[in-house]
This record gives sequence, structure tokens and C-alpha cells, in this order.
Amino acid sequence: MACSTCSTGKDGQPKGCKNNGTCGTDGCNKLTVFDWLSNMSLPSGTEPCNFVEVRFKNGRKHFFKNTENLSLSMGDVVATEASPGHDVGMVSLAGELVRVQMRKKKVKPDSEEVLKVYRKASQKDIDVWEEVRGREEKIKKRAREIAIRLNLSMKISDVEFQGDGSKATFYYTADDRVDFRQLIKEFAREFNTRIEMRQIGLRQEASRLGGIGSCGRELCCSTWLTDFRSVSTSAARYQQLSLNPQKLAGQCGKLKCCLNYELDTYLEALKAFPKTDTKLHTKKGTAVCQKIDIFKGLLWYAYEGEWMNWHKLTAEQANKIIDANKNKKDVGSLEEFEVVLQMEEEKPDFNNVVGQDSLTRFDKPNKPKNKRRNKKRKKRKGKSPRNNA
Repeated sequence: MACSTCSTGKDGQPKGCKNNGTCGTDGCNKLTVFDWLSNMSLPSGTEPCNFVEVRFKNGRKHFFKNTENLSLSMGDVVATEASPGHDVGMVSLAGELVRVQMRKKKVKPDSEEVLKVYRKASQKDIDVWEEVRGREEKIKKRAREIAIRLNLSMKISDVEFQGDGSKATFYYTADDRVDFRQLIKEFAREFNTRIEMRQIGLRQEASRLGGIGSCGRELCCSTWLTDFRSVSTSAARYQQLSLNPQKLAGQCGKLKCCLNYELDTYLEALKAFPKTDTKLHTKKGTAVCQKIDIFKGLLWYAYEGEWMNWHKLTAEQANKIIDANKNKKDVGSLEEFEVVLQMEEEKPDFNNVVGQDSLTRFDKPNKPKNKRRNKKRKKRKGKSPRNNA
């Protein structure tokens, strides 16, 4: 969902958004939502929704009431109610889908938290908004210097000005509680505006700042993920992943949110497998599970005392042995149930695209080293007395 100006050019390079984030489809923006109800007519007797969703800096969104019955569409810049003054944002969603989103996020229409839209932003409002937005980076750098000078154990990650420039919100992360009363005084004296400090978590910080994940794509939390569900190490265990914190942790330092994406599929597949701590009792000995392969449906067992010899069983065969143990039936050995797989010769799906049999165009032929030494040795052998005799 991107506008036509964001498509790729003839050489495959991206053109880039020429509308500065105000494209009509709203597809060039962060945490965008596709209005799939826009082309549908309302049923008879249904009043149109007079609420809109407005997006602010770094994907911050709120619902507002359109009390003035303005004709608003996605991409319109509006002035909204704030405390104090007004804020400037962009309409990210309008129409009946706003009602669905409000019900999903449990926002009551008659709640006092739902503020109202004043008007469409005038050119003066947009000029003031762009001016204060241009000051945010310099103020963030100066705010970090002040926090370091006061020896406060906190990290100021982002600064957001209100649309009219009357208030600046500083987002920070900290492990412990921070006494920033002196910090607020210096901020108000330095920046000459109203100051608000807001503590956020590490996941919220990563979503606001954005970045590229280990998969090579933009962070999910900064592009489409709106809720942060808890992630535990058991999700990695169920998926047979190594418990390496460097690989399992994301840029926020917490466990990656994508560990939960395929967890339900793994849990459904593991229902057919016996528990790994269940031992198989046979006449030959007791076998313990060493490894499982969820995709192939296989398990590897080894007798106690013979840990180097593994026996491959399917999940059905392992369950049969467990049922036989419960019914106190005799089981000879694992070899009777062991899977015999016919290993087929792996044939390449493609031939050598370079067209060379033994060497590619990047390989160099093995040339004998030290040609001079080899020539000297041959000459010495030719001059030896044995050869002359």
C-alpha cells in the first residue's frame, strides 16, 4: 500500500515519496491501516461514524471526535484539542473502520479521554508545526548533555513538540525511579517551554526509533505491530531453538516478538509427540529421548549407558511403545521399531551455470609453487655423479 510516487524506477531504485508523507493512500506512513470499508455503503438506518483516528510523530495515534462535521479523509492535516493549546496531526483513518478500531482497542465513544478536532490545519498552523519539529534534534542533544551533567541514570530517547509549540514531551527509559525535579527546572529555563517527562519501556523505545532487524527488514514494532505481547523462553524451547540470548534478543534487548508468530503451529504439531522426559522400557534396556525433529516427525532415543548409539523412531512408533509399557506388555528392543530410511542420492536442481566443469570463473587453477626451486633441483639431479656414471 504505497502511492504511485513511492514505486521503483526503471533502474529498480526507489523513487521516494514526493508528497512528504501526505500521500492519498496513506501507505507511505508508519503503522498505516488499509480502510477496506471505504467503498462500502452504509446499511439503512445507520448513522455515519463521526470519529477519526489521527497519527502524530512516530506512530502515536489517538481517536478524536469530529464535532464540527468536517469533511475529513486520510492524509488531511488537522488541529486537535490538547491540554493546553492544540496539537497538529494527520488523519490516518476515517469512516466506519474507526468504529471497529475503537471497539477493538476498548475505547468508549462517550469517554472523556476522546478529545475533539478543532479544524483543518491552516498554513500558519503547519508553519509553526514544521518549525518546532525542526528544533527537536538539537533539543534532544542538549537535553542529554544536561542529564549527563546532573548524573541521572536515564536515557532520553526522543523529544516531541506539541503542534503549537507550547509543550515538549521528553521520552526516556530508566531502570530505576529517577528524581528529575532539577532536570525539569533546567529544561524549562533552557528551552523556554512547558516540559513533560514520560517514561517508556524498551520495546516502546525501539518502536519509536525504528531500525533494521536481524532478518534484514524493518522492525515489526515500528511498522505494523501495535500490541506487545509477553515473550518467554519457553517459546524458544518449543521451537527447538538454542537458548542464546544474543540470537534471541532484539534491538530492544528483550526477546524477539517474532518468537510468538509460529508458536501456535509448533504447539499443535507437538501434540502428536510424546513428552521428551518419558522413558521407553524394553527388554534390552531403558531408552531416553535425545532429540526430536518436529518437521519430519522423528525422535532419537539412546539406551542408558549407550549414549553414542541413537535409534530413530517416528512419533507413532514411540507412542506405541509407551502404550505397551502402560499395559505392561513386553517390548523386545528399539531395533524392532527403528525407522529404516532409504537414502536417495541427492541430485542437484540446477547445473553449473558458469559452464565450466571443474573450475568456476572465480577459481584459479592450482599452479606449482616455487618454479625456480624445482628447476634448480632438476639441474642438481642431472649433475649428480650417479647420473653421470
